[in-house]
Amino acid sequence: MSKVFIYDTTLRDGNQARGVSLSLDDKLLIARRLDDFGMDYIEGGWPNPTNQTDMQFYPESRKLKLKHARIAAFGSTRRPKIKPGEDPGLKCLTETRAPVITIFGKSWDLHATNILKTTLDENLRMIEDSVRFLKQHCDEVIYDAEHFFDGYKENAAYAMKTLEAAAEGGADWIVLCDTNGGLLTRECEQIFLKVQELVQVPLGVHVHNDAGCAEANSLICVANGARHVQGTINGLGERCGNANLCTIVPDIELKMNLKTVGRAKLKKLRDLSLYVSEIANLHHNERLPFVGEAAFSHKGGAHIDGVLKERRSFEHIDPSLVGNERTYILSDQAGGSTIVEKLSTFIPDVDKKDPRVKALLKKLKDMEAGGYQFEAAEASFRLIAYKALGLYKEPFMFRGFRVIEEKRGEKNPYSEATIQVEVDGTVEHTAAEGDGPVNALDNAIRKALSRFYPRIADFRLTDYKVLVINARMGTAARVRVLIESTDGQDIWGTVGVSENVIEASWLALLDSLNYKLMIDQKNRKS
Repeated sequence: MSKVFIYDTTLRDGNQARGVSLSLDDKLLIARRLDDFGMDYIEGGWPNPTNQTDMQFYPESRKLKLKHARIAAFGSTRRPKIKPGEDPGLKCLTETRAPVITIFGKSWDLHATNILKTTLDENLRMIEDSVRFLKQHCDEVIYDAEHFFDGYKENAAYAMKTLEAAAEGGADWIVLCDTNGGLLTRECEQIFLKVQELVQVPLGVHVHNDAGCAEANSLICVANGARHVQGTINGLGERCGNANLCTIVPDIELKMNLKTVGRAKLKKLRDLSLYVSEIANLHHNERLPFVGEAAFSHKGGAHIDGVLKERRSFEHIDPSLVGNERTYILSDQAGGSTIVEKLSTFIPDVDKKDPRVKALLKKLKDMEAGGYQFEAAEASFRLIAYKALGLYKEPFMFRGFRVIEEKRGEKNPYSEATIQVEVDGTVEHTAAEGDGPVNALDNAIRKALSRFYPRIADFRLTDYKVLVINARMGTAARVRVLIESTDGQDIWGTVGVSENVIEASWLALLDSLNYKLMIDQKNRKS
């Protein structure tokens, strides 16, 4: 089976995405996971005196003792009219002691003359000199032909000369880059094939996603012989992002029958995708192919019925191959079969004919008619199900709460919540402040329950969303509040609906605590 080498640039290109700013610790954590997944190359960053994080990454990365991946340092060719040994950028690259160095050079004559302000001949010397110099200081040099496709379209002869210069310098790989990301797939294939006829050095591809074709362009190059693909986890990157390795890797492995990380490692893909989103402090895109929560979710009644009868009827692969799982979404399109299938994932031996199941289905449809949705609130659904089937015992009884909001002059608003709960006959009445009424309620309920359930200290809210259901009602509109919570290991979502935003928030918060306390109790019993 032919091998395709995967080059991950999440720590450099991905870090250039809007809203992403990885610390040194973040980079090291992600690097360890990338290595565990089986990436062949991990590009750590662009080391230079103005970027201390990337400068520090390389000595720190050696302490990780990676098992498989090779660390790559990234930079540019030398500056015009400077010898390679005197160029500060190349010096920083060699000082990293990285086994692999990747440099980019200008393939587009526009960039050589208008951006670098140099001659076309000098640009060729810069490429060849820099590659030859770096080959003396590391095991492997990868040459990224920046803006190659755009350069080829405007001046094919000169663009090819830049590749020849890199080859003369001794590049181990020549990577064709669609830096502006505007290339369509048919044109990408045509240009790649022309280059392949003339260049003997192994070819790779590096594509951005500005035209929405990054994955398709990467794959068409692989189909035509590229054996090196660069990209990022979840497609993070400048502007519209880079080619998404979470799509490319399983497509190469499962659809093209070529080897990347191997089928066993591929099962870690979704966990890796989620992990990078978590470390980067980004909401995970549920609609990502292969790794998104929605990738194997089924909502339409006909779709669900088909999957229940024959998985292949509505799924292109087995979700477990990429570490994902099949889910059935409850909606007004769902039927009894959907409920039973969903229940069976956490309550075995459910009988579709059980009158309690029918009652549960009616209750869920009534709740959805009132504004509830359970797509992102699996924990709320499970609580309702356990209660309907008589399998739930309340960990505490809620007696009441009061929230005080006070605003005086220019000072920040003051929020305080008092709450009363009962646990096994013992009543707890307490108060807490917070940054707003919901936070005050959250603090108060935790404070009240912590003496009974110390584990609550580990629970925390990670996301809070308010959606207006019937906006035309103005301030009297019903709102749906979605809460995402975690204990550091598991993540669960809950929902509440009301005309009162505080009550909707409270219902979602109450579900969050009840659900996790119930699961912890069940785990202890098992």
